[in-house]
Amino acid sequence: MIEVNHQHLSAARQCALLGLCRSSFYYEPAAETAENLRLMKAIDAHYTRCPFYGSRRLTAVLRRDGAEVNRKRVQRLMQVMGLEAIYPKRSLSAPGDSALKFPYLLRGVRVERPNQVWSVDITYLPMRAGFMYLVALLDWFSRYVLAWRLSNSLDASFCLEALDDALEKHSAPDIHNNDQGSQFTSAMYVERLQTAGVRISWDGRGRVYDNIFVERLWRSVKYEHVYLHEAGDGQELTRGLREYFQFYNHQRPHQALAYRTPSEVYWD
Repeated sequence: MIEVNHQHLSAARQCALLGLCRSSFYYEPAAETAENLRLMKAIDAHYTRCPFYGSRRLTAVLRRDGAEVNRKRVQRLMQVMGLEAIYPKRSLSAPGDSALKFPYLLRGVRVERPNQVWSVDITYLPMRAGFMYLVALLDWFSRYVLAWRLSNSLDASFCLEALDDALEKHSAPDIHNNDQGSQFTSAMYVERLQTAGVRISWDGRGRVYDNIFVERLWRSVKYEHVYLHEAGDGQELTRGLREYFQFYNHQRPHQALAYRTPSEVYWD
């Protein structure tokens, strides 16, 4: 699909034309043993179903399933996956380098229309011989997935690509809400939002339900697609997610939306 030595088009340009993320094209298998990858898949499945499980309970569940594992190993793998043991929500890295701090703006706010509030988050996705990270921006009112990207690392670049894509395709939101991971609190990410005139809202640590709509999206993505169609590499995962998000936005009815689709609500 991609010709690395094409005379006229760089690999990055070919990825852009095909709608592939550069990070998924350049994907290299994670440096984890087959046993650790198997444990990570099991941890992800249990954590996605029960996000309030910490390392102690996950260790107990894995042992009950027959795995010979101790808590220290589970803690290390959770750190690699970006799962935090103390808080039910994900915390995929430490706060970023922005000198500014922003308050939580959604306390008592009634969300009544599209593009009033956007939310963003990152999750771990297992593959046949490795894993990748998925970031997605979601419109709170409609549950519409505005943009997404894959990466084989937790640097901020793929989050910036997703944000730029969302801002280019849609009207800027009134409020952008995120946790205090380094990708979203970095100076570049904050600058992008401020340039677009967006009010920035940061979750307080331990706020379990701040990103509940994105957490529900992750469960849908994993149980309805990722766990059923194990991807062999980043390109295959990208193609599958593109098809799934098309289905999610335009065909999948949501009970919370009176059985309308996110696109019907977002574009109404």
